[in-house]
Parts: sequence; C-alpha cells; structure tokens
Amino acid sequence: MSAMTKSEMLAFLDKNEGLLNLQPIFIPRRFCKPGYRLRLHPDDYYAFGMERGAIKERWFSSVICAMNGDKAKPDEGLSYVNVDGTEEGRVSLKDFVDTLGADLIGQELMDRYGTWPMYSKFYDYSDPLFHHLHLGFEDAARVGKLGKPEAYYYSPQMNNYAGNFPHTYFGFSPDVTKEEVRERLLHFTESDTRITELSRAYRIQLGTGWYTAPGVIHAPGSYLTYEPQWNSDVNSVFENVVNGEIFPQSFLDENLPENEQGDVDKVMNLLDWDKNVDPDYRGHYFRAPITIEEDENHIRKQVVYGNPYIAARELTVLPGKTVTVTDESAYGFIIVQGYGKIQNHNVSTATMLRFGQFAEDEFFVSADRAAKGVTIVNHSSCEPLVLLQHYPSREGYTPAQ
Repeated sequence: MSAMTKSEMLAFLDKNEGLLNLQPIFIPRRFCKPGYRLRLHPDDYYAFGMERGAIKERWFSSVICAMNGDKAKPDEGLSYVNVDGTEEGRVSLKDFVDTLGADLIGQELMDRYGTWPMYSKFYDYSDPLFHHLHLGFEDAARVGKLGKPEAYYYSPQMNNYAGNFPHTYFGFSPDVTKEEVRERLLHFTESDTRITELSRAYRIQLGTGWYTAPGVIHAPGSYLTYEPQWNSDVNSVFENVVNGEIFPQSFLDENLPENEQGDVDKVMNLLDWDKNVDPDYRGHYFRAPITIEEDENHIRKQVVYGNPYIAARELTVLPGKTVTVTDESAYGFIIVQGYGKIQNHNVSTATMLRFGQFAEDEFFVSADRAAKGVTIVNHSSCEPLVLLQHYPSREGYTPAQ
C-alpha cells in the first residue's frame, strides 16, 4: 500500500471526476453457514483460512475495522481505493477521508461527525442468524465504541434463492415479561435458551426492508441482505444454540465492561424494552420502498429511511438510457445489475470475483460530484442498470460534544 499527499489525492479525485473505485472487501465470520450469493469464486470462500470460517459478508464504503476476533487482520473491514490497479498502490478510503475531509465528504458531515460515519454491507447466510441486539450509544460508549443502528433491504438481484429460513425475528411478543427473558439468560451456559419462542417472525419480502434500532433483539433470516449501518460492530447474542451450532458466554457479554461480564442484569439493561415489545412493530419499522422519481429514463426509490442515522436509495437506469442525478450528500454505491458508464468510469455488475481482485461495481462519490450531478449511461439494450446508494440520513444524528 502506498501513501499519497493531499495534493495527490485531490488531483486523483479530479482526474476521476469525483468518483473513487473501491476494491471488493470480503469478511469471514467464525459462525454460521455461508449463503454463497456474494458472487465470489467458489474456491475462495475460505481465503482467510479454515479457522477463520467462511466468507459471509462484503463491506462497502467502510472506514472502520470489523470486530472479528483476535485473529483478524489489522485492516480487516477497511475499504481500499483502486489507485493504479495494483495491490501495492491501493490506498484506504479512511486515508482519503482523513486527509481530504470536507473536500471529499462535504463540510456538513465533517462538522457533524469529523469523518464518514456509516458503511454498508451484504451479509449472506444460508441459515438464520442468532437472536441478538446491537448496543445503544450510551451502552457502547462505556466500552469505547459507537452504537449500531442498522437497516435492511432485500435486493431481488442478489437473491436467486431464499436460504433455509427466509423469516426474521424481531423483538419479543408484547405479552412477554422481562422476567421471562432473564430466566432464559440465566441458563445460557447450561441449556438451549430457546429465546425465539418468546419472539415474533416475519416472512421476508424481496424489494422491501426494515429499520432496526439499537437495543432491539433480532434474528435475521436467510436472504442475502443489503445493510446500511453506523460505524460500529458491537452486539450481544441472546440465542446460544442455532441450528445445532453452540455459542459461548462471550457472545452474550463481551461488549460489557469487564467487571460486568457474567451479570445477566447488566445484559438485560442493553435491551430497549419498549421497542422490543411494541405491539405494532411492523407498522413502525417495516420499510416498503417509496418511489421518489420516475420517467422514461430512470426510476429512483428510497429504500432505507425513517431514522436519524442511515439512508439508502435504489436507482434503476432503463435499457439504453442516460440520466444525470444529483444528491445532497456524498455516498457509496454498489451495482447489482447491468453495465455501462458513470462519469468517465466503465461500470459492470460482478459475475464471479476472485478474492483480492479489483472490480467495476463499487464506488464512492464525493459531495461535490453528488451535488453537481452524476451522469449514468446504460449500455445494454435490454437490461436495466441498477445501483444501491448508501449515505448518512439528513435527519442527522449528532453525537454529544
């Protein structure tokens, strides 16, 4: 990896018309089974070695590292900019953000957060994930981390099959008490908590999504999921046996201060109880797409919305058409269907990636270019060109100073 000065980065950004081509970044997880829908070569799913587990996620526009155990690589999870087509020449997106600041992400985001505050991912599991929650901001701050709000969108282009359980559990049934949940957790190391007996599952609908607030317990279903989220990777796992796989005590309490680990009541305090037992959970957190623009050239839908942290859009450019779109913020995007040209970049959907290679499907767009407009040309005469765009919500969470 090479270093670049600020002037070199600015010249590079100008030459590339405000777009940064990002290298595909894949993440292994030591738990659960892969879904094999990441368009990664079948031989490369264990590229990190067998003890690290299979690759199950691809991260986008990330300036943070994954919380992935003591065997994780120091830069695991960071996105890298394709500078000259070589592994040695690449530079992390974090370096670009830290060096360019407002020249890349805009003054508003720099003033509010001091960095690019979110990222997105595909997570790809053939079985449902364990029933878990992500810490709220106050709880996460106690261990030096950020809270983790997240949202889901189920892209039809990425889901050629549904996996083994295409349903997601959210929260608890409204009649469940804290005492019932606590009693299950008291036996975490002794027997199956069977915690989803207390929950509610919803069948996943392709082309829709959900918002999941911090402190809400959930067990994502087995469709590949596009997930914009905050710059954090912290959780607490309440389910200790999933499809015969056993999870240790550390999964439950590793994100508590050391002197509180092993204390079930401290784990219970991580729950946002009112949200977990909301009798109209679907009405408050299900997200049907909203069409915000549509003409003979393109269709634009808001697919993540209704929260102060994260947002996402799906942009479809129809066959043979050209469109110029403007946005209020810098953003990252991943192409999930089609091919063409965006500004001076050739773009195309990945069909089968080798681990470590570069690709034409992922980019980061500067705030200046987003405001001026990005011109997209669909070179296919029959197939749409479809992008998923992730960016911070303009409702704007602002951390305490």
